[in-house]
Amino acid sequence: MTQTSAFPVPPSPALTRTVLKACADLARFTETPGQITRTYLSEPTRDVHAYLTEWASRLGLRVSVDAAGNLRARREALTPDAPTLYLGSHLDTVPNAGAFDGVLGVVLGLALMEALGTGALPYAAEVVGFSEEEGVRFGVPYIGSRTLVGSAEPLLDLPDRGGVTVRGAMSAYGLSPDDLPAARASGNTLGYLEVHIEQGPVLEAAGQRVGVVSAIAGQDRVTLDFWGQASHAGTTPMTQRHDALAAAAAFVVETERLARATSGLVATVGVLEVHPGATNVVPGHVSCSLDVRHAENAQRGHALKHLLAAAQTFAAERGVTLNMHIRSQQDATPMDDRLKSLLHRAAEDVGETHAELVSGAGHDAVIVAQQMPVAMLFLRSPGGLSHHPDEAVHEEDVAAALRVGERFLHLLALEVAGSE
Repeated sequence: MTQTSAFPVPPSPALTRTVLKACADLARFTETPGQITRTYLSEPTRDVHAYLTEWASRLGLRVSVDAAGNLRARREALTPDAPTLYLGSHLDTVPNAGAFDGVLGVVLGLALMEALGTGALPYAAEVVGFSEEEGVRFGVPYIGSRTLVGSAEPLLDLPDRGGVTVRGAMSAYGLSPDDLPAARASGNTLGYLEVHIEQGPVLEAAGQRVGVVSAIAGQDRVTLDFWGQASHAGTTPMTQRHDALAAAAAFVVETERLARATSGLVATVGVLEVHPGATNVVPGHVSCSLDVRHAENAQRGHALKHLLAAAQTFAAERGVTLNMHIRSQQDATPMDDRLKSLLHRAAEDVGETHAELVSGAGHDAVIVAQQMPVAMLFLRSPGGLSHHPDEAVHEEDVAAALRVGERFLHLLALEVAGSE
């Protein structure tokens, strides 16, 4: 069909270099000199928006910033009632971040629009640079993608550490919170494609440039407080101690044991606060965190139940009281089978041997999946490193992602147009 016959040749090496340069340029826009730190609607966000707007405008895309500060660059289809494919990721960062987490997905989205040239599509394509995903400023993530699916309004009165609310941050940036409903994705949607660095070691260990995500792991976060009795370390017999740290330590070891023994499970105790924290005092109180993740909700639920029961047992054995507070629970997010299959086929068509893997980290796709089909493509992370200044990508991996992405868009066009 004529709608899909004008696709260009695969993306050029020059376009790969454009992507890398854009990521390096955007890394300069930061709140903290010498680091990459860009929180929700901070002043450097304006520079990011200006940079990407200039590029998108050159490509003939219609650019806007919605009420939550999401940058949106839209390429219309031949017909006004055509469905829309969304592509993108987030533009905010953690403190002292790397140059590619989130940003690379937005830049690659624009690069794919450039690769398409003037070729006609039977669907609209909208690149979204989400304004907030990391949850740094307000303690709750995904403000940007929650806006796209229409669930951001309950967050408007959350304050940051300075007492500024989400609503206030929007207004200070020159946005109108009253316009949030208009920012929601509406009409016929094809789905959402997010390209992201893996943030882990799986692809590097396999010697593969890219991988197709099967699911984003669900996760539970729990705070546990072990309450024993602080007492003198030299005069309290071992048989009469109520050692909160001993109970917590047994729990930490059991957490590691279970995760090592259960395929696909990761479980972490990342915080351990010991009180009173003196070398000659038996610990009377320990507060610790628990983070449990798995791609299957049933497996994750079973692991959590086991670990919380084990914590109760370890506490009771030592005459220690245990209080537990579930801070958050998020179900696993499977990728859409149809879009995932197209990604697999696209990778095969361009000759990329690739894995299918679970994402242990959360992404905007978790939220967008509440309204439309989603798919994710991972790039190899050298050293498995992310959320770190040394975060990197290989040029050949970026080139591979561009080839896979361009082929994916082509295959999707053929499917929508009814050519296959």
